[in-house]
Amino acid sequence: MSEVEILEGVHKIILAHSPERSKITSVDGNMSILQDLKVNSARLVDIILELEDWFNISISDDDADGIRTVGDAANLVARLI
Repeated sequence: MSEVEILEGVHKIILAHSPERSKITSVDGNMSILQDLKVNSARLVDIILELEDWFNISISDDDADGIRTVGDAANLVARLI
């Protein structure tokens, strides 16, 4: 899977859980999932579960704790694939 495909999948999943999605025209790796995209911690758990399903990976609790930005999520997925 290419880096572009990973980023597109991660963006799609995260935006689907963001209450701000209608206001967001683009997503970059530096965006904070919690602050910029207004995703709460419960939705972050949903994002992690969906990333696992979408990419057929398993994300440990320690790795999940390190996801703060869109880039963090994409980098973790790339590492685990």
